[in-house]
Amino acid sequence: QVQLVESGGDLVQSGGSLTLSCSASGIVFETYSIGWFRQAPGREREGVACIMNTDGRTYYSDSAKGRFTISRDNVKKMVHLQMNTLQIEDTAVYYCATVPRDTEYYCFSPQHITSWGQGTQVTVFS
Repeated sequence: QVQLVESGGDLVQSGGSLTLSCSASGIVFETYSIGWFRQAPGREREGVACIMNTDGRTYYSDSAKGRFTISRDNVKKMVHLQMNTLQIEDTAVYYCATVPRDTEYYCFSPQHITSWGQGTQVTVFS
């Protein structure tokens, strides 16, 4: 059974940094591409960043580019999302998920994700 557990969410001041972690179990981790998604109150869930299993390619949303960094540790079966220069608009519940295929399209298409964890709350205040 695939299980991904997010952690690291917190209350942080605007301009600050935070690192989210995603721990996986029940899968052959290195064969899966992993994405981070988020959902802000009243908004659709959206893709934030993605890292491919094949060659470590990374993709970022426009809002994440230059501020967020996704990385993976196949030995520990974990994916991290380093978030810098956080803005109030980054406030959301963040989720990690396995991406159906290792293409950029699926990194930003949450409608194709079949399993979600509970997520971790990130709240940015001014």
